[in-house]
Amino acid sequence: MVADDNNKSATVEITTLTNGGDGLGRVDGKAVFVGVTAPGDVVQCELTVVKKRYAKGRLLQVITPSVARIKPECAHFATCGGCDWQMLSYADQCVWKERLLRENCQHQLKMDEAVFQPLLASDAQHGYRSRVQLKCSCDINGFKLGFYQRGSHKVVDVTSCPVADARINQLLPQLRQLFVDSKYAQQINQIDVAVGDGGRPRVVFHHSFSRNVRSGSHGRLPSLNSFCATLKNMVGKLDFACCVQDESGKLHHIQGEYDIYIEVGTPMLRLAYAPGGFAQINLQQNRVLVDLVVEAARSAVSPAFEFTVLDLYCGMGNFSLPLARYAKKLIGVESYADSIKYAKSNAAQNGITNATFKLANVADYVRQLVNKSISYDVVVLDPPRAGAKEALAGLLALKPRRIIYVSCDQQTLLRDIQVLVADNYRLTSIQPLDMFPQTAHTEVVAVMDFV
Repeated sequence: MVADDNNKSATVEITTLTNGGDGLGRVDGKAVFVGVTAPGDVVQCELTVVKKRYAKGRLLQVITPSVARIKPECAHFATCGGCDWQMLSYADQCVWKERLLRENCQHQLKMDEAVFQPLLASDAQHGYRSRVQLKCSCDINGFKLGFYQRGSHKVVDVTSCPVADARINQLLPQLRQLFVDSKYAQQINQIDVAVGDGGRPRVVFHHSFSRNVRSGSHGRLPSLNSFCATLKNMVGKLDFACCVQDESGKLHHIQGEYDIYIEVGTPMLRLAYAPGGFAQINLQQNRVLVDLVVEAARSAVSPAFEFTVLDLYCGMGNFSLPLARYAKKLIGVESYADSIKYAKSNAAQNGITNATFKLANVADYVRQLVNKSISYDVVVLDPPRAGAKEALAGLLALKPRRIIYVSCDQQTLLRDIQVLVADNYRLTSIQPLDMFPQTAHTEVVAVMDFV
């Protein structure tokens, strides 16, 4: 790296990629992180953060492109913050995802190389995303609909998104047109769009009564009731279900049945989830993921053995219900009430009677099981990005035969694995799966056995 005299910009040769997706170069031992760069690039960047041992830069110019650099599919790439690696071929993306995870595992877990499995690539590199959160803004230049600019909360106006499902892209002009020159535009801060395996798209308009008030008087702003009534007339001929979410999180129905259905398992189970609920965004890779978890659970015991399953952070039953078809008994635990409601409904709709779902804090529920000396053969964990740290002590006391840990955050996953393998668990498999092409994120399934 060569820095200019005022230390505001620098020329950097990128030598590798990092877990967050940035390219990395060095000068005088100091690491410099620059987004949307490829190994082999020589770039000029603006230094936005300068610390004693590292700096962060914003790409200004690619002076000499890497031989690995390709033309991005999206015109908004490098400005929009949604994707990290569109400047790399998909084959190179997969190589780097596997390499970075492998290096992290070897460094933090000191694992046997045989434990690490090859990354399972996605059949679809574009058009795979079944859910998007479209950010909205309204200023003197009009209404903008898109995604946040990289490193900011400024909205990048987009006309299409290559990683989004085609059905979502088809809706973008209609959604934008609803609020062009509309008195309601400044009250909409986000529009969620989701599609499933068939059925109509679902749209959720996030209404904020006090947001971006330029009039200086709440009394002159249109009310929520006025907005809902007007919106109902505006979308009446559009082919999507929709509702409005107010500032308190309450949903107001506008039109259509807004449950989304996905299909998982073999034979297929049809599972519904509501606005605010969670489902994996890559529906095809989710089916691969579910099959991996089911196979890992079934192989924990002999084929003739009827095993019991505890599914923690179970959501609406994505893993629970496919697993229940092979288990003697399954308990799913989740702290989000709507997800438990849908898990129960999904079980009933699919004729599954051996799955029970509990609304509870996961760590508290596991402690209750320990106190009652109740154990399970297999425990499945699919926690949020923060990981399952709160539940680990209870799991170690519970001593299930096998723990299957699903995670989209490598750092919290590896942190939690370290705790488990330090106390009577052996890591038997690390399986990366690419759920998010064009980004630096990787889904991982870790399997641990009690020894």
